[in-house]
Amino acid sequence: MSEQMFALDIGTRSVVGLLLDKTGEKYQVIDYYAVEHNERSMLDGQIHDVVSVSKVIQRVKLHLEQKHEIILEKVCVAAAGRALKTKRIHAIKNIEKQPLMNEEDILFLELEAVQKAQYELAQEENLEKSSHYYCVGYSVLNYTLDEEIIGSLIDQQGTEAKVEIIATFLPKVVVESLLSALNRANLHLEALTLEPIAAIHVLMPPSMRRLNVALVDVGAGTSDIAITSEGTVSAYGMVPLAGDEITETISDHYLLDFNQAEQFKKDITLNKKATVQDILGFEQEVTYEEVIETVLPSVDNLASAIAEEIYLLNGHAPKAVMLVGGGSQTPELAKRLAIKLKLPVNRVAIRGVDAIQLLEPNAAIPVGPEFITPIGIAIAAKQNPVHYISVTVNERMVRLFEMKQLTMADALLAAGIKIQKLYGRPGMAYIVTFNNKSVTIPGSFGTAPDILINGEKASVDSVIKNGDVLQVLPGEDGNSPEITISEFVGDLKPITIFVNQEKQTLQPSIIVNNKQITNGDYLLKDGDKIQFDQKMDINKVNQIAEQNRTFHIWVDDRKVVMDEYKTIILVNGQSVSENYYLKDGDRLEIINENQPKLHNLSAELQISFEKSIDIIYNDQPLKITKPLMEVFRNGEILNADDPLHDQDKLQIKKIKDTPFIFQDIFRFVSIDLSKAKGKVTMLRNENPVSFFDPLTQGDKIKVVIES
Repeated sequence: MSEQMFALDIGTRSVVGLLLDKTGEKYQVIDYYAVEHNERSMLDGQIHDVVSVSKVIQRVKLHLEQKHEIILEKVCVAAAGRALKTKRIHAIKNIEKQPLMNEEDILFLELEAVQKAQYELAQEENLEKSSHYYCVGYSVLNYTLDEEIIGSLIDQQGTEAKVEIIATFLPKVVVESLLSALNRANLHLEALTLEPIAAIHVLMPPSMRRLNVALVDVGAGTSDIAITSEGTVSAYGMVPLAGDEITETISDHYLLDFNQAEQFKKDITLNKKATVQDILGFEQEVTYEEVIETVLPSVDNLASAIAEEIYLLNGHAPKAVMLVGGGSQTPELAKRLAIKLKLPVNRVAIRGVDAIQLLEPNAAIPVGPEFITPIGIAIAAKQNPVHYISVTVNERMVRLFEMKQLTMADALLAAGIKIQKLYGRPGMAYIVTFNNKSVTIPGSFGTAPDILINGEKASVDSVIKNGDVLQVLPGEDGNSPEITISEFVGDLKPITIFVNQEKQTLQPSIIVNNKQITNGDYLLKDGDKIQFDQKMDINKVNQIAEQNRTFHIWVDDRKVVMDEYKTIILVNGQSVSENYYLKDGDRLEIINENQPKLHNLSAELQISFEKSIDIIYNDQPLKITKPLMEVFRNGEILNADDPLHDQDKLQIKKIKDTPFIFQDIFRFVSIDLSKAKGKVTMLRNENPVSFFDPLTQGDKIKVVIES
């Protein structure tokens, strides 16, 4: 039993209608009819004038209905490949503090890149919502870890992970306008496909799609490209150059109108020779080689554009290229494209209707490559139709265009849900000051969102079906950092030294908020001020800290250094500077010089604390002194022989200078008057003297006591 099918190829230049019969697994074209558009109602595969296009569709439909005495109500159509939008973009994620990346993390990163491409595309087209585009597929170009390309991000650790993709989108308006034009022509959509999928479907059965092959549909104004690999159609693209560019070159060179030039191009390709008449009436016979010389620059330009797009979509040259469409017969195009892709010439070939294995031959139907896509639309749309499905995403109904096996990721894109916003927010960071520099300590990362399909845990690549209830639950927020002081500054290694043969263990100094920290488990807080130096200078040694190496005191707030009384430190038998950094196992020897006394300070300051004179007392020399200044330490007066200490703070008070008098000698001699029985005679230079008479240098004093 046979089944009749009606298919439409709604193109930029014309609408082609086909009637097919399906018997068993085979198809046969019964008839076809083509009508050109009267005006530019189609542009780049999108219907711009629904009414005008619907009128052309009605003419095609009516012609086939009257000729075959049938009523056509259902139709198979395709969305033009040239309507597809391709975007190359990347997404970046900081993974410095994140656990090892798994497949789910990478899929989320890829999805973020697709959503980013979808959003940018919407902005370029001045659309309010990015969800006005269907994503019909994307391919990963490369993964990058810390600016280095890497094969896989799974279980990798680093600072920054990046994925670069090329994503393909179909504007929803293309589909909606197509449906509107069909409705006005009283036709119901039976099945829908994409033009590149249609051509690939009939030329490459699924068993061959594991091969990396490019199919190029060279039309009049554009060249549509589809790539297969690993069993699926992996990428789509479009070049805004095609057969018309070559036709125009021939038209200009041989003075032909456009339609003549188009026919001449086909004839010369098939017969290698043709006779043409220009607009002036002159005829000439032209050889294939002459035409090639004329159009080669334009052909080369078209081949370069197609090759460049294939490289962009596929990342490298495919194993083979199949050319279909009327423009594929452009002279030398296949050969020039093979050269551009560095492929053998026999790996780039034009394919005609006779290459469709499922099609029964019909001598009345053209077999050229221009009929591949119309026939493919009918067969592909029937065998693998594209449907709409409805799912609920977070209690919102979403309709999806089923051009491929749909996953949770497609539902999120259609619903306009930004997956990145559903990640838990990172924990609040701490800002601490470390050695007078601000340092940010990040909190932990938030967790990925949870995905449920009909209440069951799923992932972004889980397959969905009509009627599914989908939920995306936000991930949990991260926490503020929990980090100990030892984790922050690193390994705290004490060192062992020997001071005057006694063992000492020194710990690195950590000061937090002006307090010494001895426990490495101290948990840092926001705003902490940390001072840390792993190096330990020689002044860390207790004995040296107590006996500063430079002896100095303060006199009335003026620093006085007494170098001759400094402490000498030897390290491993060698003299070192005050900035010497101790090493594990160092042996120190501390040598102290004599301690200074007050009278030593007088010499240092070059001032006199007292005055003196020499006299002769009872025939013996005697020095008598009188203070000129009083020196205080902590409120106590010091004598000339009192010792001084490092860091002493002294105050000096001047005393009024008065002359020596006779009674001053009694501070330096003692007289026992208890034995005196007679009078006491006091003489100065043999002359009687009183207690208050002045004394001068060299005076001879006698005190005689009668007993």
